[in-house]
Amino acid sequence: MLEFFINEGNEMKRIEHPLPNCWVNAVRPTEAETKYLIDELGVLPEFVKSCLDPEESSHIDFDDDEGQTLIMVDYPVEERNDSYYNSDSFQYATSPLGVIILKDKIVTISLNENNILDTFSHNRMRGVDTKYKTRFLLMLMLRISQNFLLYLRRIDKLANRTEINLHKSMRNKELFQMMRLEKSLVYFSTSLKADEITLNKIVRGKYVKMYEEDQDLFEDVMIELHQAEDMCNIYSNILSGTMDAFASIISNNLNIVMKVLTVITIVMSIPNIIFSFYGMNVEGLPFIHAWFPVAISLIACAIATYIFYKMDMFH
Repeated sequence: MLEFFINEGNEMKRIEHPLPNCWVNAVRPTEAETKYLIDELGVLPEFVKSCLDPEESSHIDFDDDEGQTLIMVDYPVEERNDSYYNSDSFQYATSPLGVIILKDKIVTISLNENNILDTFSHNRMRGVDTKYKTRFLLMLMLRISQNFLLYLRRIDKLANRTEINLHKSMRNKELFQMMRLEKSLVYFSTSLKADEITLNKIVRGKYVKMYEEDQDLFEDVMIELHQAEDMCNIYSNILSGTMDAFASIISNNLNIVMKVLTVITIVMSIPNIIFSFYGMNVEGLPFIHAWFPVAISLIACAIATYIFYKMDMFH
């Protein structure tokens, strides 16, 4: 999908064809759209290829000959895996987003639709203007940082809900969910560090021209990124400790169940032992009346149950 936007007043308007100082948004571009980006808009082929690589990490690249700058950043995405978990279970990951600054345009290329760019195209982000490319880039980074914080809070809530289920669970399902959340935090932590490095390169002004009026916005982005990094580290440490603790708890719960079953087995084996004696073809056994083996079995079971109860073997 290929879309073109430009500011008219304070609103972002969609246009049919690219104009000077417009924003070109390419989402999962087809071969024809990719060819249009390269041939008609003049985007470097290697820049387009980098943007369409799902494993591309956050970085900045600059081409002196064409005067183009590529800024790759990672943004958070939400994934669902119904094969393992219920409808409320998710996994979080990151995906690359390429921002290419041309002489008179700004181009974004992403592999999937995302609510970050939708916020820009639907006028839900104030202060965005396609004429000011540096501000556009910083606003995009700010929105990405805010999304990281949003998803981190969701991870925390999901981890707390899973922890409650773990209190009364002896299954691996909840541990798998916690493991996937911990994996998500690793993705977030890696991407946040890479985005911070990229942002520090931007502020130097070597690749992207920085203006004095954008300094406050840059500081806001750095604050959000640092907050997201701190939250990610805290949640990761908590989640790791919780998984270790509850793995031990699940093992302990299983041991308790096995202990109770063993006690029940011992108590139930007492009548079998007594009846085995009286069932043998041996003369001289005392009290061979039919009621006596039953009575002594019940008494022995009651005594054994009392002893095990006093030893707290049923808890």
